[in-house]
Amino acid sequence: MKAVIMAGGKGTRIASMVGDVPKPMIRICGKPILQWEIECLARNKITDITIVIGHLGHFIREYFADGAAFGVKIDYYEETEPLGTAGALYRIPGLDEDFLLLNGDTIFDIDFSRFIAFHRSRGATEGGMHCGVAQGATSCATGPALASLMTHPNSHPYDSALIETEILPPQEEGGIPCDSHRVVRWLNKEDDRLWCHNRVNAGIQIVSPALLAQAAALLPPEKRGGKLDLDRDILKPAVASGGIYAYDSSEYVKDMGTPDRFHQVEADIRGGLVGARNLGCPQKAFFLDRDGTINRSSGFLTDINDMELLPGAAEAVRRINESGYLAIVVTNQPQIARGELDFAGLSQIHDKMETLLGREGAFLDAVYFCPHHPDAGFPGERTAYKRACSCRKPEPGMLLQAAADFHIDVSSSFMIGDSWRDEESGRRAGCKKSVRLSEGRSLLDAVTELLNA
Repeated sequence: MKAVIMAGGKGTRIASMVGDVPKPMIRICGKPILQWEIECLARNKITDITIVIGHLGHFIREYFADGAAFGVKIDYYEETEPLGTAGALYRIPGLDEDFLLLNGDTIFDIDFSRFIAFHRSRGATEGGMHCGVAQGATSCATGPALASLMTHPNSHPYDSALIETEILPPQEEGGIPCDSHRVVRWLNKEDDRLWCHNRVNAGIQIVSPALLAQAAALLPPEKRGGKLDLDRDILKPAVASGGIYAYDSSEYVKDMGTPDRFHQVEADIRGGLVGARNLGCPQKAFFLDRDGTINRSSGFLTDINDMELLPGAAEAVRRINESGYLAIVVTNQPQIARGELDFAGLSQIHDKMETLLGREGAFLDAVYFCPHHPDAGFPGERTAYKRACSCRKPEPGMLLQAAADFHIDVSSSFMIGDSWRDEESGRRAGCKKSVRLSEGRSLLDAVTELLNA
């Protein structure tokens, strides 16, 4: 697959650090940002690269030349006028097949084979893959993909564009809803929103030429052939067509937009966090119970107004995020089986939890839930969910499913919860340690102790 790297921007927010080179040529840990990107592409055998250059672009051309020294083949498209984040795509020759589109100011370490296979499984070409997870369900729908966006949670969803995907009804009696990963709503920062799933566009996408053709037909005449914004002019208007998909990944992706982010990425590279998050490598996780661990427990939670974080919970999750471990919730939700809460209500409660965590700079990599309950006799119960299962804690099913989805080494991971069911579930899954919170001991206490051990 061909890669196109947009490297023509001025980087005005970070120009105070190094204003005499283009932003993608800023050195981090001894190498230009763009070199980190190209080396990752080469490791993934993506070697046909076009770099879009503009402001001070001669620095890029002189450093990388034809790419042979870096194991790739590089062509250049030089903007003679600013074309935004998408205008050049209509002028680059040879974009007649699906291509990978990247920003030149981003540090990442990604297993692109998974991303490409996801895109192809959506009807682009033949292929199939691990499809990520949302609310504990793997993807199960296919369709023609105009574009696939790499998405992830981040520590500042309140000032980021958020992506919502289609949740399909259970595919079988007693099953759980399935995330099709088809994007159905794109919320910009200025759009009205209250409680939202923390899913952010990472700025890495696979684009079909059919998307560009469709977008061109919808553009107002004054914009055709000129400066275009990829998100607002191309991707967001295409959501209604049903051909935009979100590929959820826990891998490391961070842009160099500000000096603070630059220094954070530099520390993450030196600490080994960037490479370790590649899904080709085994991952480590904190599996977390929800009620009584992250949020206050008031019996079985059925009212979104009762979702309230426990003191220190957001800081605990934030420390997990910073440590390189994944933060994954595994929660029994028998209210579904008992008829006291429906799936839509549960999803809204989880959205509020993620929003509250995000306001304090913390995020969850995934949420898994079990809707089953073995005992009958509740008014309004849903009989299809009244059964024993392998996912209801103390069974380890949710942990093992997360391990399969995220390539997690369970023996290097931890389970934390407030009941014997949580503790036993972690033991049965094979966790390195399974911790039951006692009175007066918080999630923050447990996370701090385990990280410092």
